[in-house]
Amino acid sequence: MNVIITNRYKSMIQNLDIDIIKEMNGEFEVDEIISSFKNFFFQRMILDITAIKNYNDIKNLQKLSISLDMDKLILLLDNTPESSSREYQSNLISIGIYNFTRNVEGIKYLYNNPNSYRDVAHIHQIAPTNLEAEAPSITVPNLGPRIIGVKNVTAQSGATTLIYMMKKQLQKNYRVIALEVNKRDFTFFKDRELISTNDSAINTLISKHHDAEAILIDINDSTIAESLCHDIVYLIEPSVIKLNKFMLVNSKKLDKLKNKMVILNQSMLSSKDVLDFEYESKLKIFFNMPPLDERQTDIQVLNSFLTRLGFDRQKTEEMEKKNRILGLFNI
Repeated sequence: MNVIITNRYKSMIQNLDIDIIKEMNGEFEVDEIISSFKNFFFQRMILDITAIKNYNDIKNLQKLSISLDMDKLILLLDNTPESSSREYQSNLISIGIYNFTRNVEGIKYLYNNPNSYRDVAHIHQIAPTNLEAEAPSITVPNLGPRIIGVKNVTAQSGATTLIYMMKKQLQKNYRVIALEVNKRDFTFFKDRELISTNDSAINTLISKHHDAEAILIDINDSTIAESLCHDIVYLIEPSVIKLNKFMLVNSKKLDKLKNKMVILNQSMLSSKDVLDFEYESKLKIFFNMPPLDERQTDIQVLNSFLTRLGFDRQKTEEMEKKNRILGLFNI
């Protein structure tokens, strides 16, 4: 059964052929909506954005996303320049709202085909958002390869495997090199293009591959490698045992990750769980990466992650078609 909250677009939403368990019409404070549905079971909530007082303030939508399950929400946007803008829609994605549209066809589509982050990542990475003003900026050097480091924060969080999979995916469109420093874990992948090196040789190797477009580095404990990177991805495996062990050894280390590019890797957390984790840890999570199968050759969530990092060759005709269905702008 479904919930409908309408205001200006009541006639549009009421024509949907769905079962309705509760309906509200008018303009409401966010707290009114939360109190009405926080402990109320429903299948989908179809929300006319004009039913929210001061909806142009993204903080009001953020309050909604913290208190209700955004996987069940379908948000009908209006046609004002503010809520139709890329910045506003990117802000929605930042707070975990992935299902939004501007027409009835989009509502029907999302009702049966709800978005995940990977479906909207191409919108999210287009421009920095107000909510992400304190998040790490992604800079791509104008000359030479872009050097991206990956570093485990919790023990054995999967940096080596993630680099291997990033390299496999990127090499379809980019000249990419993968290095690991002060270890030889790459040997287990039996890929001759993966290079194991040490502190004394890493500068020489990077100079040797100056014609590459991207260099991926498994940093391990190398401060030298860390200093050479343009961007560093910090991996946290958000299992209870890993986090508890980590906090027992160094409870203040999470503070050092503020404004860093933090990834939840091998994560089983939902979008709501991620918001809770952000609140508890005081960190802004750059990406929530589920467990990956390294035997697969094309993984959509990995494509979304690479797009978010700034590699822009992941757009597809399917994304553009979906944008037309949802009434969003073409990317």
